[in-house]
Amino acid sequence: MKYQYSYFIHPYIVDERKYSQHLLRLLKNKNCSLKILEKEKELNIYTYFLPKIRKYLFWPFGLTKEKLEKLNEFDDSMKSTILSKEECTIFEYKIENQMQAKIGMENGIFFEIRKIEIVCFNSGICFIVFKTILDGEPKIEDVLNFNYKFRDINASIKNLKDYENIRIQTNSLKDISTLEEIVKEIEGNNKDIKELNIDDERFLTFSYMCIEAEKWKDEESFENVKNAFIKFADVMPSTAHINFEEERNNIETVETLKNVKFGLSKQAVVLMASETNTENYTKLPFKFENEYLYTYILALYQKIYLKKVVIEFTKTKNIKKMKQKFMEITKTIYNQEITNDVEGSMLYEKLLKILKVKSLYEQIKTEYDLIYKELNINRTIKGHHIILALIIILIIVNVANIAITLLQ
Repeated sequence: MKYQYSYFIHPYIVDERKYSQHLLRLLKNKNCSLKILEKEKELNIYTYFLPKIRKYLFWPFGLTKEKLEKLNEFDDSMKSTILSKEECTIFEYKIENQMQAKIGMENGIFFEIRKIEIVCFNSGICFIVFKTILDGEPKIEDVLNFNYKFRDINASIKNLKDYENIRIQTNSLKDISTLEEIVKEIEGNNKDIKELNIDDERFLTFSYMCIEAEKWKDEESFENVKNAFIKFADVMPSTAHINFEEERNNIETVETLKNVKFGLSKQAVVLMASETNTENYTKLPFKFENEYLYTYILALYQKIYLKKVVIEFTKTKNIKKMKQKFMEITKTIYNQEITNDVEGSMLYEKLLKILKVKSLYEQIKTEYDLIYKELNINRTIKGHHIILALIIILIIVNVANIAITLLQ
């Protein structure tokens, strides 16, 4: 294999009223530092996203040197208050040594955790993002098996017997349970996400592989790896038996570049490329883990946000609050163009489809319209009752006045 890496994404929810406190806790964490994007260093991200979305996701692009210095002068408490007003804030989690680990004691898969980021939105929706890379010269089967096994590490380590043969081989971490400790250290209490019916124990997968030219030269030779591609997109082990025609219906694909296929499922976004084109292992992997990764996170955020709105509305029945939340996402990111990049635009549209973001939005809109109409009907009926009551009172008063006049 020419090159590969896998990102694993863990969503979590912070009480919106305590969001500033969460940022403060991250700022005080010696392993966390605020990620400041600079236009000169992150020009690809800057030019990929259109201005409105760029400002929404990456407000540090608008910081001058003077403003950044001023921000750093504040203490953590004031800084957390300032950051909580921004729609999105990103932290980097420092890894003292690259975390090397092995899955399986014999013929195991060695891997490294290269970086960890924390993406926080001021709605309280956040994501922990791990980047992993396999050591040595991995095969397609290794990537499939690794992705399949690693995505459940956060769930399985609650019962260490299932994963007792995983060992972290570095001084910085004792064993695989340290990954759970890192997640807990960052997220704190994550009970709210269960209410949204989102699986927070299984990591979402975002993975890239560039395979040898002899395995995939043209569209005809893709037959050699088509089953592997389906397993890759559906996060299946290499030994899984599949029916290609049936399984392909579970995924969305984007195919605009030569020897490049994006695969999208409910649990993953993957890219398989062939080394027949040099850009497939030079420029493309960099773009996939930057521009396209944040495109995926933006789509995931909208899905979770809309689910959160549905739950909050069923709890409060507060039509004004629902309208405010609904209009907030409508005005800022929903149904907005995010990029002029052809592949990026197609990827984003397919993401919204596979994650059912549009159907969630329409569901809320329909419920809102029905309740709003019902509210107006009730107001009208109430108004009629008031008018009727006033008429009766006037009649009684008039009858009383007539009676008094007759008695006189």
